[in-house]
Amino acid sequence: MPLPDWFARRAGAGVSRRSALKLGAASVLGLSLPECLAAAGAGAKPAAKNVLVLYEQGGLSHMDTWDPKPEAFVDHRSPFRPIATRVPGVRFTDLLPHTADVADKLAVVRGMHHSRGGADAHPNGTQYALSGAHPAASPLTMPDIGSVVSHVIGSECKYLPPYVMVPGNHEQAAEARTGFLPAGTKVFKTGGRNLADPAWKLDGLVPVRENQSDRLGGRHGLRDALDRQPLGSGASLTDVQGMDRFYDQAFDMLTSPKVSDAFDLKKEPPRVRDAYGPGHRGACYLVGRKLIEAGVRFVTVDTRWPQLADTPRGGNLNWDHHDHIYATGTCELPGATGAGAGRYGIGHWVMMGSVDRAFAALVRDLDQRGLLAETLVCFVSEFGRTPKINKARGRDHWTHAYSIVFAGAGVRGGQVIGRTDRDGGYVVDAAYTPEDYASTIYEKLGIDRAKPVYTASNRPVYFGHLGAPIPGIV
Repeated sequence: MPLPDWFARRAGAGVSRRSALKLGAASVLGLSLPECLAAAGAGAKPAAKNVLVLYEQGGLSHMDTWDPKPEAFVDHRSPFRPIATRVPGVRFTDLLPHTADVADKLAVVRGMHHSRGGADAHPNGTQYALSGAHPAASPLTMPDIGSVVSHVIGSECKYLPPYVMVPGNHEQAAEARTGFLPAGTKVFKTGGRNLADPAWKLDGLVPVRENQSDRLGGRHGLRDALDRQPLGSGASLTDVQGMDRFYDQAFDMLTSPKVSDAFDLKKEPPRVRDAYGPGHRGACYLVGRKLIEAGVRFVTVDTRWPQLADTPRGGNLNWDHHDHIYATGTCELPGATGAGAGRYGIGHWVMMGSVDRAFAALVRDLDQRGLLAETLVCFVSEFGRTPKINKARGRDHWTHAYSIVFAGAGVRGGQVIGRTDRDGGYVVDAAYTPEDYASTIYEKLGIDRAKPVYTASNRPVYFGHLGAPIPGIV
């Protein structure tokens, strides 16, 4: 969409940098921000105000957790037995006793799948899960769902970025993308090897002594003066907007006393911290809740337990259980291929034990604080595991069937959506894809997927047209 003539004339006449940003935004969007928000919601209040994604990377085994298969062939059957939940007729495995007690608040989608090639490894599978767009489906690199949300509706929290990842430092976190969107939509990663360490803090959010008070204010004033200078002929409006957004976020983060509170677990009552369970995963999930409470629009928690003194040979504690998935400790046992090196068995505390405790506590905590009603919680993984156990006593990558879970923001709890066959290998009823997952998030936030966003060259891109919201969730 070309810029209107009146904008070109004003730009040529030496319009200020700040004015150009305002005029450019109005030109591209065609509406003021309040009008855009009103149009996106079509006059109705969106069901979700914020989104909290719990991304358990590595390909979590659905047969061992959300989709028990007691009738599977005995040689490939999970040793974890189905247990009753708070909802009659809905069963999880006995790896999820705490979560079973909040099943009335959960909607489990057992019909997830994707069969197109190019998203069956961890890097491209992670990119698919974060963006809701198949990596091979477009010549453009598609942005994360969080970046799209950040770009389209922003955030009411001015002192923190609209899209935050906690901690964002596992080997697949580099798959986060802004794609064609401005740099200001990039995810902010907290970092932190072990968030349960009392010494953990975000040093980058505290201004160094030399830059505090008058000096920091003076630099902000200098930038304000530069904003009033004419926009250079070679400058990209999109790039300038992105840099402005980064600067404003950085200044607000450095000057707001609320920033450190959002990450300070020591301010939480001991009973709350204990409810999430000891260690890194509970701390990550709790920071996720604190960021939602602070008003961050889109939060992704991508926990991977760190290797510590009590987890020897646990250098890669994600869900990629190619070897000895049912080991009581390390998966590096005789017969292992090495593909599952650095992991502990799925039933170990640092694996599903900590997940079960932290996830159930998070759902309860959000609900008790009144945040669950306006927060869409999504528990996801990039794919599932094979219905057959391999020669190394593990399960390999499997994209034909897996499970994800939703809660909050008006989602009707206590339901199961979709069904897999007896062995958990294929979806036989109500099949959905990551595109549908992304569309569900956009729909919950009141984002109109029929309206494109634009590249720096003014090319319209439709970011949600390949999927449809999942019935029962919206």
